[in-house]
Amino acid sequence: MEAANVLVLIVLAVLVFIIAATGLRIVRPWEKGLIERLGKYQRTVDSGLTLIVPFLERIMKVDMREQVVDVPPQQVITKDNVAVEVDAVVYYEVTDPIKVTYNVENYYVAATKLAQTNLRNLVGDLALDESLTSREIINTKLRQILDDATDKWGTKVTRVELQRIEPPQDVTDAMHRQMKAERLRRATILEAEGQKQSAILEAEGVKMAAIRKAEGEAEAIRQVADADKYQKLTVAQGEGQAIQTVFGAIHEGDPTNDLIAIKYLEALAHIANGKATKVFLPLEASGLLGSIAGIGELLKQKLEPGQGGEKA
Repeated sequence: MEAANVLVLIVLAVLVFIIAATGLRIVRPWEKGLIERLGKYQRTVDSGLTLIVPFLERIMKVDMREQVVDVPPQQVITKDNVAVEVDAVVYYEVTDPIKVTYNVENYYVAATKLAQTNLRNLVGDLALDESLTSREIINTKLRQILDDATDKWGTKVTRVELQRIEPPQDVTDAMHRQMKAERLRRATILEAEGQKQSAILEAEGVKMAAIRKAEGEAEAIRQVADADKYQKLTVAQGEGQAIQTVFGAIHEGDPTNDLIAIKYLEALAHIANGKATKVFLPLEASGLLGSIAGIGELLKQKLEPGQGGEKA
């Protein structure tokens, strides 16, 4: 009888231990635990070892890490009626585990559908060229829309990225041809601008060379003229000084008319000694010739007494 009682106690102890063990739960560091008692929210627990009442309470774990929602590709008609294929990824994180658990049934599906519809609306309001060059604008607007819409779900959209915006093949080929033509046009314009600039620089170089050459020649002419002028001035000054010297010497020597007449005759002899066939005499030549005649008479009178004395 005592052995049976001991066995029953052992069985009861094992059952109590098993039941107590089922009430132990481990919450990981990136999780939050929501505990419900009889289907009603009771409390939120953090990471670590948590004890719940078996059969009365249950725990739901919520991942608090940043999650990624891959928005599937979809066909979108742009503002200029071009069908493009667009897909994106949405990054979000849970801020309120209670709301994300009780306010939305499947957050992943809800976020995907919401991103698809708003992405279709945003791209549909843009032309093809605008949609291809406005990725950052689309990302910012879509993130703001999703963040506002998912706020009541206890989540925050941290980032939205467009993976690709792919036009049809024929539109892509046309864009490639357009880009090639545009690059050729730019190359042609740049080449023409280069040739124009080169011609302008060459013409300016020729112009500057001609100006420098003309300035050099003008400077040379001015220097020659200045040298000639200086030479003439120097000669004139020398002649003036010589005349003054001769004039002073003549007046200091007090020459007589006879001496002046003789010097005049010597000068005439030098004038007539050249190869010229004509000799021009000054207006005063008649007076000088009269003086010469007077000199001849004077010399004649001086010679006659001597000759008479000799005859006597």
